[in-house]
Amino acid sequence: MSHSHGAGSHHSAPVPPQVRRLLTLILIPCILATLVGMAVLWPGDLEGEGPEIGFPTDLLDATVVSVASVKCQSDDGGEQFDCTRVRARLTEGPNDGKTITMESTEGADAVRLEKGDRVVLGRSPGSPPGLEYYFADYQRGWSLFILLVIFIAIVVALGRWRGVLAILGLGVSLLIIVKFVLPAILAGSSPIAVAIVGSAGVMFIALYLAHGVSVRTTTAVLGTLVALGLTGILASIFVGAGRLTGFTSEEAIFLQISAGQINLRGLILAGIIIGSLGVLDDVTVTQASAVWELRAANPTMSRVKLYRSALRIGRDHIASTVNTLVLAYAGASLPLLILFSLAGAKVGDVLNGEIVAEEIIRTLVGSIGLAASVPVTTWLAAALASQGLKRAKPAEAASDG
Repeated sequence: MSHSHGAGSHHSAPVPPQVRRLLTLILIPCILATLVGMAVLWPGDLEGEGPEIGFPTDLLDATVVSVASVKCQSDDGGEQFDCTRVRARLTEGPNDGKTITMESTEGADAVRLEKGDRVVLGRSPGSPPGLEYYFADYQRGWSLFILLVIFIAIVVALGRWRGVLAILGLGVSLLIIVKFVLPAILAGSSPIAVAIVGSAGVMFIALYLAHGVSVRTTTAVLGTLVALGLTGILASIFVGAGRLTGFTSEEAIFLQISAGQINLRGLILAGIIIGSLGVLDDVTVTQASAVWELRAANPTMSRVKLYRSALRIGRDHIASTVNTLVLAYAGASLPLLILFSLAGAKVGDVLNGEIVAEEIIRTLVGSIGLAASVPVTTWLAAALASQGLKRAKPAEAASDG
């Protein structure tokens, strides 16, 4: 008796050639549609065309030399008030090495600078002495870089070559968002169309880079596409039914004023679609892998048993992932929820407010798409894996004879 279940069979199910051809015929139009969509929606050169958004023309790195509390006087020579005088040495720009002085009022919301702080200063030419430079932000470059190095080291150490490919896929995904999604929306293209095309591009590149080109990965890709389509449809229905306007933050209002061509309601839909993609990838890949691992562990398992066993794994995954989504959104909105609690607002009034209703719709729509991806991906994977099983049985019987 001779059976061959090598390591390679765990990564690529021996499905019949006609099934592979069918998957290819389904997948190629999707990839072509994504490429055509990116070509049509690709933004032109936006340099110099963006709205003026009030940022300083110069942002310069500096190091705080000294901080002192002093008495300042208003411009009209009237009443004196407490203020902070900060001396900082510029570490870049044409005045590199020059020590400048800036003053700011003291208060509960004032930034407390200390000697040695590495800061970013904004420059307003033409302002009175002491007001030409002002605190814009802290320098965070090194801390972010160190955290990035730790992240890459851990992913590569645990994932090895696959971890390297996953990081490469992450880099390409960010590149698509920065170079295509954001500029295309800013150029006035439909945020929904841009989000769908951009998400599809991210999905194809990230999944195939991290998991390789195989029937298993293609199963996850198709399951993700179906779930993304459902998420987009539900988002369109309930964002409209909820009469969400998108005017829930200062940033949104500012966008409408400075870049009126942007559809804020469409921006909500785009955010829901893109935000759902990352979790969908995780669920669909896990389900496809679960089916093939179950098949490898028990090659005699029927399609129905294979589907039911993998679905039980999916239920546990969905339960934990939905909780993760809710807690993630709750954590992001924690200051707002605390503010409502302090105001003593009724629960019904809080939930009815657009700023909270938007997060509820975002969470529930994303969770529905997530839940739907499990049976779809599991069924597709079970069908393909069982096709490989049917093909393998005659060969095994002949070998036994």
